[in-house]
Amino acid sequence: MRIVAVADTHLYQNDLGDLPDGDVFVHCGDFLRGGSLDELARFVPWLIALPHRHKVVVAGNHDCCFESAPGDARALLPPDVIYLEDSGAEIDGVRFWGSPWQPAYHSWAFNLPRGPALAARWAEIPRGTEVLITHGPPQGFGDRTPVTGRHGCADLRERVRAVSPRLHLFGHIHQDGGFWRDGETAFANATTWECERGPTVLELTSSGVTPCVVPPSGR
Repeated sequence: MRIVAVADTHLYQNDLGDLPDGDVFVHCGDFLRGGSLDELARFVPWLIALPHRHKVVVAGNHDCCFESAPGDARALLPPDVIYLEDSGAEIDGVRFWGSPWQPAYHSWAFNLPRGPALAARWAEIPRGTEVLITHGPPQGFGDRTPVTGRHGCADLRERVRAVSPRLHLFGHIHQDGGFWRDGETAFANATTWECERGPTVLELTSSGVTPCVVPPSGR
């Protein structure tokens, strides 16, 4: 399975040009800016036009309409798009799970305080998950900013270690895109930094996860 992943496009999606071929396209959240339904209506035609057989979307902190008007937001997505919000899907025999939450910051969408509230959401990630998609990073992987240090969630990291997915995809932290391995899990911050970085392309096989294209940090 070839996965083509992006995050943090913030309505600059057309600047990505033609995306690489792949079996599954994944957007790890923050496809909008202000998060309105009007913005979502502007984003959806690009999503529809993608040629990938499967498309998976997780909301991010800027995708406010998925929290404030979830029924209307989901209704705007085309039927071939799998929207995951603390939920899973099986694609070509591979088990996916997606969740939009991150440690609370400002008044963004899908905020929860660090500690029990977030840990309860991560506890819903089922064992047997092979590809985990969250908007925010776990602590220690793709979560570093040059000014304020690390912002990842420690409870998410602990749940990932317990579940051991083959791949954990996320975005949110624009300045720390990349690819890492820890134990049985490969981690990828697939941020495009408002399309200053290209998509992340990964090959998922029975022997592991191989990065095909992991763009350098933007700006």
